[in-house]
Amino acid sequence: MPKRPAFEIGGEVVAAGSRQTIDLPVSSLSDHTPVMMSVHVIHGKLDGPTVFVSAGIHGDEVIGIEIVRRLLKSSALRGMRGTLIVVPIVNSFGFINKSRYLPDRRDLNRSFPGSEGGSLAARLANQFLTQIVSRADLGIDLHSAAIHRTNYPQVRVSPGETEIRKLADAFGAPIIMESTIREGSLRQAAQDLGTPVLLYEAGEGLRFDEVSVRAGQVGILRVLKSLSMISGRGVAASKGQPQFCTASKWLRAPMGGLFRSLKSDGELVHKGDLLGVVSDPFGELEREIEAPFSGIIVGRAVLPIVNEGDAVFHLARVRSVEQAEDAMDEHSTQLADDPMFDEDEII
Repeated sequence: MPKRPAFEIGGEVVAAGSRQTIDLPVSSLSDHTPVMMSVHVIHGKLDGPTVFVSAGIHGDEVIGIEIVRRLLKSSALRGMRGTLIVVPIVNSFGFINKSRYLPDRRDLNRSFPGSEGGSLAARLANQFLTQIVSRADLGIDLHSAAIHRTNYPQVRVSPGETEIRKLADAFGAPIIMESTIREGSLRQAAQDLGTPVLLYEAGEGLRFDEVSVRAGQVGILRVLKSLSMISGRGVAASKGQPQFCTASKWLRAPMGGLFRSLKSDGELVHKGDLLGVVSDPFGELEREIEAPFSGIIVGRAVLPIVNEGDAVFHLARVRSVEQAEDAMDEHSTQLADDPMFDEDEII
């Protein structure tokens, strides 16, 4: 059997059957300190798909970075077919500053496809697109909610994408959300290149969440297994059927004040259920927030101080709350209790 060609990136060569970390120059700080985008490549001995996994497009979304750290320690990747390209921190500037944005206050995920001679965001977007995305058959992009909000583990797919929906089912997150692609996003630019992207959303900015990390790590391994890149030995199958949601709505604070949430993310609610209360500091005025329809709370605010109009609950529709209850219970039990990985792959 002829030897598989090496994988070349950033002037470095990764031989078949090996793995290597490569630093791609991005820019420099104002004090001349170089800024790199570190890329870890696992290049299998045998042919197979090329998949990229990215995290930290928003610098304050650290859950994805922890998922990547655990993924790279996983024994399930031994003997892998194809090529896995992993970028733990795309937006190093934001990560250093604990910020969602780049130093020029631009959102990297609204700056694609970018350009070689544009703004800092445009240059970084262009480099990531040309060096990483254009070379992959599939991408898995890891995100969390913005600071002071949290998301229940969910995978987002574009309407009408049959193949990516199958991979979302394989991922096995509790929720699959159908969401339109936003202008300037990585998903849009990757789609234009013919590279589908699964978007994983879970947890809160600048916080770790064990449930979200577990769901993300095992979800990626399930996708690699479905593509026959890994054997999947030791990777737990999803016990519950993912709930497919085609529509959702943000419920907003009816007044400014102190917000008390009475429901948790991932909780099933019925139309008319009391979700939370906003009151003034004196307790003289209170406004209740009720569910306008039955569904699952897929995101919520965690900061108790709100202004009128602030988003407080993200409610997704389901076909049947009753049918969803058993599946959601299975997911919750598995993510909270099951030893899906050896301890040495977590620590």
